[in-house]
Amino acid sequence: MKDTTFKTNIKCDACVAKVTPYLDEVAGKGSWQVDLKDPERKLHVPAEVAVEAVQQALQQAGYTAEPV
Repeated sequence: MKDTTFKTNIKCDACVAKVTPYLDEVAGKGSWQVDLKDPERKLHVPAEVAVEAVQQALQQAGYTAEPV
């Protein structure tokens, strides 16, 4: 399955918990993940989800995301 990858400023499990309702709404529950071990904190979402929708959802939660 292809996905879109974003560099984010999500730093910890508490941050993931904060963005979860926003990302679940735009990407679907369980269809996205953040790699907290990666220094760029990469977020992976299904390719069919619009880049702008992900960025807007994270902005509402107080975070940023840039496609890589």
